[in-house]
Amino acid sequence: MPTSDTYATFASGCFWCTEAVFKRVRGVSRVVPGYTGGTIDAPHYDDVSGGDTGHAEAIQMTYDPAIIPYEQLVRIFFGTHDPTQLNRQGHDVGSQYRSAIFYHDGAQRTVAERVRDELNEAETFSAPIVTEIQPAGKFFEAEPYHHNYYETNPDAPYCQVVIDPKISQLRKSFQKWLV
Repeated sequence: MPTSDTYATFASGCFWCTEAVFKRVRGVSRVVPGYTGGTIDAPHYDDVSGGDTGHAEAIQMTYDPAIIPYEQLVRIFFGTHDPTQLNRQGHDVGSQYRSAIFYHDGAQRTVAERVRDELNEAETFSAPIVTEIQPAGKFFEAEPYHHNYYETNPDAPYCQVVIDPKISQLRKSFQKWLV
C-alpha cells in the first residue's frame, strides 16, 4: 500500500462483522481483516482463536480523510457494536474479541479518547465503555478465507444472525456516510 494512505485499525468482535460494516462506508477504500495487539509474530487464526496470543481480531482500513473524517469512523465503530462488553461481543467470548481502537498517531488517539468520553458522559450506553485505546502495532493480515466473508456467505446463519443487525444499525444511524 502507498505510504500516503491514511489508516484506521479497529477491533469490535469478530472481524467478519467489522469488515462488513466498514466496507459500506463512503471514503473507505480498503478493509483488511487480521490480527493485532498480541505477542507472537505471524499469528494464524488457530493461534489467535485460542485467546492465548493477546491478539485481537481486527480490521485495518485505508480511508480518505477528505471524504470521511477519522472522528466519523470512530463514531461508526462505537455505534455498530457493544463497546461496554469486556472481551466479548455476543457469543464470541475471549480477549481476541475485545473492543479496541489502535491509533496510528497522537491525533487519532485524541479523537478516540474524546469521542469515548463524550459517549460515556452522555450515557449513550447502559454501561461504561470498556474499549481499549492503544497504539497500533504490527498488523497481520488474516488468511484469505476470512476476507469478504459476509459477501461470500450471506446465507450463513452467523451472517444473518450477527452481521445483518450490525448492517441494519449502520444503515439506520449512519445513512449519510454509506456508499
